[in-house]
Amino acid sequence: MFTVLTMGLFNQAKTQPSFAKGTRIVFLGTGTPNPDPKHQGISVAVVVKGQVYLFDCGPGLVRQAASAVAKGVSELTMDHLDRAFITHLHSDHTMGLPDLMFTPAVTGRTHGLELYGPPGLTRMTEKIRDAWSEDRDIRFHGGEPAIQEAYKITSHDVRPGWIFQDGNLKVKAFQVRHGKWPHAYGYRIETGDRTIVLSGDTTYSPELIENAKGCDVLIHEVYSAAGLAKRTPDWQAYHSTYHTSGPDLARIASVVNPKLLILYHELPFGQPTGEILSEVQHDYRGTVIEAEDLGIY
Repeated sequence: MFTVLTMGLFNQAKTQPSFAKGTRIVFLGTGTPNPDPKHQGISVAVVVKGQVYLFDCGPGLVRQAASAVAKGVSELTMDHLDRAFITHLHSDHTMGLPDLMFTPAVTGRTHGLELYGPPGLTRMTEKIRDAWSEDRDIRFHGGEPAIQEAYKITSHDVRPGWIFQDGNLKVKAFQVRHGKWPHAYGYRIETGDRTIVLSGDTTYSPELIENAKGCDVLIHEVYSAAGLAKRTPDWQAYHSTYHTSGPDLARIASVVNPKLLILYHELPFGQPTGEILSEVQHDYRGTVIEAEDLGIY
């Protein structure tokens, strides 16, 4: 069953920062489309008062959630993976969506999954559901003690604005500039103790700057400008209109001035480790770290 609703996070240290006492940010994956065993697909969990809110569904997110539980984030069990917000419909941000729809339903979720994202998300989830129709039919009618309610998907195609609120947080979607994508969003997440802004995929975006002002944590994608300069002209043209360079991110952070800037979804283009961080820190003096998979902030 589908319901459609339309509505107008200093130098990198060797050890992770300590757990936040309240709201926690857990990076289930920090990667890019490039397959890299050290960086799973892009997905961020915000954990507030025992509840889990997922942002993007890159490949591997469900098993990464299980790894986070083993690391001590007890909230990220299968029964808590029931709400997700998608920034845009690029494959590296959505390949984990079928996994999120079905695996927790088989392994512990007892209720439905609620999804929020740009126009087209509902159609995507409908097609995924159809693709696994035989699986679902066998589970329901082949003797497995399946919980049918766990397979219910409620999908919200949203427009920029405040799109969600409960007793733990509220979420605002805002348009960002991601090349030719007509609908690509960043998210502002306000909890009782932290304001977190997640860029999604974007090039330099005044809209993001406006919506990120006053935040505690800015989580932003980034690529190495030095690395891009070594790529062919076609790739230079593509990345410069779809993504944000280290120097441009420094410009953004200098205006936003977050308490903590977290780099994720990094594209080094073959540059040495630390190059992107150096590019950002060259013109930005605030606190900056590079996210790691299963890092908790």
